[in-house]
Amino acid sequence: MSRLSSPTAVRHNRRAHYVHVESTTVRDTSISFRALGLLTYLLDQREGWQVRSDQLSKGEGREGRGAVRTALRELAAKGYYRLERRRLRSGKCVMGTAVSEYPVEQWIKDHEIFSTASDPAVPVVEQEDCTFLVEYPDGTLGSDGFAPDPYYAEEPPATPEPEPEEEPAAEEEPPPPPKKPARRPRRTAAQKATGDAEKDAAAKQKAEDETALDAAAQEVAKWWWDDAEKHLGKFVGKTNGYVAMRGMVRNALAAGYTQQQCAKALRRARRHLPSAQQWQDALIFVTKNFAPTRTNGAVPYSDSATWGDQGEASHDTPDGHAHDDSDNATFGVVARTQGV
Repeated sequence: MSRLSSPTAVRHNRRAHYVHVESTTVRDTSISFRALGLLTYLLDQREGWQVRSDQLSKGEGREGRGAVRTALRELAAKGYYRLERRRLRSGKCVMGTAVSEYPVEQWIKDHEIFSTASDPAVPVVEQEDCTFLVEYPDGTLGSDGFAPDPYYAEEPPATPEPEPEEEPAAEEEPPPPPKKPARRPRRTAAQKATGDAEKDAAAKQKAEDETALDAAAQEVAKWWWDDAEKHLGKFVGKTNGYVAMRGMVRNALAAGYTQQQCAKALRRARRHLPSAQQWQDALIFVTKNFAPTRTNGAVPYSDSATWGDQGEASHDTPDGHAHDDSDNATFGVVARTQGV
């Protein structure tokens, strides 16, 4: 895990202040020389530098934007690079990227779960100790794949307290013998039977509630999957997309949202599998009747500008307004600490 000096700053996790590429990375035959060269260039950038495909393609000897985007996608699939949608403790959301000197297995798994042509970003949430955890579609949190920072891992040495001067022990009266605790009266057979019946009834009611919640979530999820396929086309993401979407609906129903509100929120999000932030914004819109606002001062981020047009249809919102994004994100670097 890594901490930030500012909300959009680079997340460093490297051994030194020079470009350091491990031999295993240089000899990784699963990535192209183009991707390896781009990775080395990203690792050499200063804090706060922004990853922009149009900027990377400028200059003598540089390749075009299409080649740069292809290399970025290749690095993301192999665990060297990823886009992050960071939710800070203040509640603000910013976009950033992370770069690793070595392939991170957790990034590869997260890429398979989250990355789609329309939304390749991985949602991460800032913790109280300023580290980040990945937020999965079912609401659980997991490791972000960063190695522990040795600076924060080491506890500062404790200041030794001065030993008190010894004083002659005063004669004390022996303490009174401890009182035996009062014995709890035994339950009668009738009381025990009543208690067991109440436990069984509570367990049965809980099971019925869980079954009803599963059935309600399944009903909404099946309706949306058919409706989305009819209006948005077939889902081309990962095979667990339907299960993840159904889990998001179930969590919303358990939190007190109705089936109708969940159905309206799914249509509002206009995604087969909305991200956690898109799902929350859509639920807020349909229940509070106001549109989510952008973070003050934040520059909107454009997936299509960095990753390229994937040939998708325009994702206009139901009110007829298209999403307004731009190509702008800061990035961070992750590297293995000594001995890891």
